[in-house]
Amino acid sequence: MIKQAVILAGGQGTRLGALTGHVSNPLLPLHGPPFLDHLLWNLARHGIRDIILSGGHPGEQLADYGRRRAGGSVGLRVFVEPSPLGTGGALRFLLPHLQDRFLLLNGDSLFDINYLDLPLAVDVPSRAPATIALRQVADAARHGRVELSGARVRRFLEQVPDPQPGLIYGGIAWLDRRLVEGFPAGFVSLEQEVFPHLAAEGGLLGKPYAGCFIDIGILDDCHRAGQELADWQRRPAVFLDRDGVINQDHDYVCTPDQFEWVEGAPQAIRWCNERGHLVIVVTNQSGIARGYYDEAQFQALTAWMQAELADLGAHVDAVYHCPHHPTEGVAPWRQVCHCRKPSPGLLEQAMSEWEIDRAGSLLIGDKARDVEAAQRAGVAGCLFPGGRLDLFVQQMLAGKTFSRNL
Repeated sequence: MIKQAVILAGGQGTRLGALTGHVSNPLLPLHGPPFLDHLLWNLARHGIRDIILSGGHPGEQLADYGRRRAGGSVGLRVFVEPSPLGTGGALRFLLPHLQDRFLLLNGDSLFDINYLDLPLAVDVPSRAPATIALRQVADAARHGRVELSGARVRRFLEQVPDPQPGLIYGGIAWLDRRLVEGFPAGFVSLEQEVFPHLAAEGGLLGKPYAGCFIDIGILDDCHRAGQELADWQRRPAVFLDRDGVINQDHDYVCTPDQFEWVEGAPQAIRWCNERGHLVIVVTNQSGIARGYYDEAQFQALTAWMQAELADLGAHVDAVYHCPHHPTEGVAPWRQVCHCRKPSPGLLEQAMSEWEIDRAGSLLIGDKARDVEAAQRAGVAGCLFPGGRLDLFVQQMLAGKTFSRNL
């Protein structure tokens, strides 16, 4: 399970010339906010909230960015290198703050993969110190080329002389802290030194992914990145009711021992994650109004559910719940509200907070009021008849093409 991510944002931006000026690549405003905001958004929706930003040039601006983002949905810490240390040297500088295993991202590229899949991506007898996410591109010479033999990287070439298609390192890695402990002091490059050496020794694993890849470290890519980011962030959603769809409806489920997964539910959620859909839970929870459990218990069960999913390489992007009942319970929960299904309030709130493609979205519920709420929100809805949820979700979305590849 991924709990920590490190974003390397120490590049000088030399390939972008006057476009960056005195602003490092990750702080460039693209599709509105700085590029870093898009990386943080993607990490947060995967449930990764312990995030370290490693800064170089200019350190003051990165530190200011960290202060502006303080207190948000992620725990962001910024560390500035005392001198240029390279991608590996930056990690050695951060060694006291690293967890045993952590996710590494380049701060000037965005690769839309299921982050939670990377630790599970390869099946090998012993744990390798590094697993990297790979992307097939038309011109690998711009990025260097990676050659695979099964799950193992046979060669990691930081420079390729001639334009040719191939696999490249997508700027995302799953690393063991013990690897960093072995780095020498001073300047160390992951791409030029560490990864080629690991590949030669058979200690570097890789998995290809087909998600959207945006590299703002290259001028031509940076010019079109704004529109690509807008297209990437707007995506369809699969709205799921909880009780009776994700878990068996045992009446007012509020603790892990009462929670029983519907067959195929984690697999359905992971399938949606990897297809590029948002997965959003919208659930009536009148047990709060009735006093059977409170908000804290509901949130604790939600956190447990997310942890269980993360161990399987899946995640729910958001959970919206209605704690009210129109006639039962006590104030302030006993009230007529706009969020209790069949009212569309939960879906409307989700669509106001996420860039959702309504036409490509779908709600799956187990009661007529779920479908009615979807219809009132302008979203297609269907009833889950029971059985394996993953097969049902795939059947419902069959024939719809929601590619996240750009």
